[in-house]
Amino acid sequence: MSIPWPRISVKSSAGWTRRDLEDLARREPGRLVDLVLDFQGMLLALEARLAQNSANSHRPPSSDGYAKPCPKSLRQRTGRKPGGQNGHPGHTLQPVPRPDRRVTHRLKLCPCGCGKNLRRQPLVRYESRQVFDLPEVRLLVTEHRAEVKICPSTGREVVAAFPPGLRAPAQYGARFQAWLSYWRHQQLLPLDRIALMCADLFGQRVSEGTLLAIEAKLYHALAPFEDHVHALLCQASLAHFDETGVRIAGRLYWLHNASTSLLTWLGVHKKRGHTAMDDFGILPRFIGRAIHDGLESYLRYPCLHGLCGAHLLRELVFLHEVMRQRWARQMNRLLLRMLKATHACAPRSPPRRRVNALIRRYRVLIAKGLRRNPRRRSNGRCGRPRQNRAHNLLRRLRDQEGSVLAFLLQPGVPFTNNRSEQDLRMSKVQQKISGGFRTLQGATRFARIRSYISTIRKNNRNILGALADALQSRPFIPQVAL
Repeated sequence: MSIPWPRISVKSSAGWTRRDLEDLARREPGRLVDLVLDFQGMLLALEARLAQNSANSHRPPSSDGYAKPCPKSLRQRTGRKPGGQNGHPGHTLQPVPRPDRRVTHRLKLCPCGCGKNLRRQPLVRYESRQVFDLPEVRLLVTEHRAEVKICPSTGREVVAAFPPGLRAPAQYGARFQAWLSYWRHQQLLPLDRIALMCADLFGQRVSEGTLLAIEAKLYHALAPFEDHVHALLCQASLAHFDETGVRIAGRLYWLHNASTSLLTWLGVHKKRGHTAMDDFGILPRFIGRAIHDGLESYLRYPCLHGLCGAHLLRELVFLHEVMRQRWARQMNRLLLRMLKATHACAPRSPPRRRVNALIRRYRVLIAKGLRRNPRRRSNGRCGRPRQNRAHNLLRRLRDQEGSVLAFLLQPGVPFTNNRSEQDLRMSKVQQKISGGFRTLQGATRFARIRSYISTIRKNNRNILGALADALQSRPFIPQVAL
């Protein structure tokens, strides 16, 4: 009786007995060797997964828990001391030439100890010291009164028109609404804490319903802004793309991002991959170079690509420290040497001769790594054999050479995808504060308003003033993508 060949999994391995293995060793020793090698691969894969952390993989720092590794920066030492460097302008509180109020301190008696009366002595000069402080915080209430008169023709009462937007007997003004929106969406305070702060500062507790109504008003007012940013991003010469998971009503959704140096766009979708990207419609029409982390869905689009070097460096650190792959450390150092060469020659590319030498070394290390991690052969089962992490990374470095080395070959292409990751960071802070979003509508509003605030900051404009303009249906509309 021949022993059936089960699927290799943890569940099936529990059914094997010592007698079964001895019988398999006598009848089909080759299959026993395959079985041992498969389980060895599974063990190594599990050990590698346990060794992953935020320093050597794509996992966020929040997933490290109490086993958080010691900080290990990918930056190289420069020999400079921490803090401001020579030539840094610095920022110090400076006196103003025209203060709002002056307080004069009279000198009546001599402070040197003699006790002479100085009231009639002539004034030589003043010494001044300025104190910057807040005035008393209070809401300014403006009452609008419309005249009521009798129409001589009809005999009816007629009323003068109120300014646009004045509909209720009592309501909050645009600047106060912008102030509430600032604390909600820029500083990410919860609704109840904003209400408590208003009660402490102004003696006026704002209800949660009022805050949500202001949020909805701002969301609808920013529709023209979002449409314009969407169109500008499709025409940008270079843009960053990324995505991160968000918890909405207890389910996993994805927050997608597209960014340039002057624009930020955020969108929420159920899917992470190309389905969401097609629905948003930016990447299908994008004609520039897309910087991303190498997710396969991005590579489906025909635009130029650039892979994030920081992600590659973390993967190489993992292969060197956990899997003891020497070529990975050499590749890590080579990429950093390439980055240093581009910085030294910026804004131009390094000399062609230097670039060719670096690319030759890059290809030599890939060949070395492939010899160390050959492609697995099929063992007769259906489907492609699963490759290890090292082989998958090597194939990516080899097949996407132009995208990996875009920062070296083309001036202005960044080495990392940090811009997009920074634009997504506030969404992770929001999740840590509140644990997630209660509704999809709330997450969608958050995405549009955060897109507006981030774009305002990138364009060096005042956030509070821009929010007030948007609430009065005059949102800031950027004109260039960059």
